[in-house]
Amino acid sequence: MLSSPSAKHPLGTDKTGKDVLARLMNGGKISLTISFMAVFIVTFPGIIFGGIAGYFGGAIDNVIMRICDILMCLPGFPILLIIGTLLDSMGVPSQLRIYYLMAYLTLFSWPGTARLVRGQILSLREQEYMVAAEAMGYSTSRKIFKHLVPNVMPQLIVSMTLSLGSMILYEASLSYLNMGVRAPYAAWGTMINIVAEDQYILENFFNVWGPPGLCIILAVLGFNFVGDGLRDALDPKMRR
Repeated sequence: MLSSPSAKHPLGTDKTGKDVLARLMNGGKISLTISFMAVFIVTFPGIIFGGIAGYFGGAIDNVIMRICDILMCLPGFPILLIIGTLLDSMGVPSQLRIYYLMAYLTLFSWPGTARLVRGQILSLREQEYMVAAEAMGYSTSRKIFKHLVPNVMPQLIVSMTLSLGSMILYEASLSYLNMGVRAPYAAWGTMINIVAEDQYILENFFNVWGPPGLCIILAVLGFNFVGDGLRDALDPKMRR
């Protein structure tokens, strides 16, 4: 237990004798999988509601945007903590808790994507090719999802890439507060949570809690850099 880095254990072992490198790799798989799933799930309702609001406008647009305003005003992280406490009282298995919490997060995170899609479609629906689609008698769903939404995809890809960093931080924060993935399952936030339980490890065993913290920083920075690069590459206004 708590052995120093060696040839057998490149990052040493934790207080239960588990290899830190193995847990780091497995924790990265869990953290990144949850984050990718959350981002993709957020995107679908955002595209649907944003496309409908932008295309029809009027009363439909007002209703959907007011719903978005209400959802965006809710304090997300405190509500996540409350839901985590409720899941504890209900006896939800630890391996399923983080999925319930991320499902809540995705449920209340789609308004940002909906606003992005709506804003783009408001300008695109007046273009000449939409006038031609109207003259051809295409159905409303085809005009929205075949002609308008594909033209919004570059902005959506950038938004999804930048959102990955936020989702990783959410998952790590929940796991650190013992509201997400719990031992014996590994996640980056769970591995850092050990310092909250044992001050001695915080002071003397950087190899136990430092690597997962560095992985979180590198992952968030990496996805943000990719998002910035995609924005510069796909947005003509950003080109010089």
